[in-house]
Amino acid sequence: MLTHAQVWSAIDRLAARAGLTASGLARRAGLDPTTFNKSKRITAEGRARWPSTESIAKALAATGLSLQTFVELIGHDTKGAIGAVPLIGFAEAGAAGHFDHNGFPAGGGWQEINFPTAHDQRIYALKISDHSMMPAYRDGDIVIVSPSAPIRRGDRVVVRTRSGEMIAKELKRKTAKAVELKSLDGEHAEHTLVMDDVAWMARILWVSQ
Repeated sequence: MLTHAQVWSAIDRLAARAGLTASGLARRAGLDPTTFNKSKRITAEGRARWPSTESIAKALAATGLSLQTFVELIGHDTKGAIGAVPLIGFAEAGAAGHFDHNGFPAGGGWQEINFPTAHDQRIYALKISDHSMMPAYRDGDIVIVSPSAPIRRGDRVVVRTRSGEMIAKELKRKTAKAVELKSLDGEHAEHTLVMDDVAWMARILWVSQ
């Protein structure tokens, strides 16, 4: 499974490759100089924090490096474990036959992309094909999903209903009877699903933009 430490280490390598400190990289990218500091890598509650995809995109633009290069920098911490990850369009994923009952990829219709698989060999990728999830996800973004990763309150998740609907939201609360989901754009109403209507739920680990 892709870890916080691997991604932050890749940012440090990105900075070093450009001859900069983490603070210098943030300044060059037009960000707050403390954006990539070690103090920003953990919340006040002691929980590991992911860097935002926007800040990584700006850092890549500022250094003139590609997303593929960044993926390779992450791969340095996975001992070269960059492998073929199944990919399918988010809109197509709701069709029958693409997942098993546990939410793992199955059947045909999948393509492949290269991505660090680390210790989680069962991750897959969903390609966003519209603007319905902006500003969190845009047309063309690729979302990396793990059916086996633990899910906690506040995580972004993909939920598939028993009717085949695919939903990307933030987990607000989960009980034995229902799942409460928060809109990613902050504008739409919260969504509650009865557990009997949920086929499976998987955690979003990463989005490449």
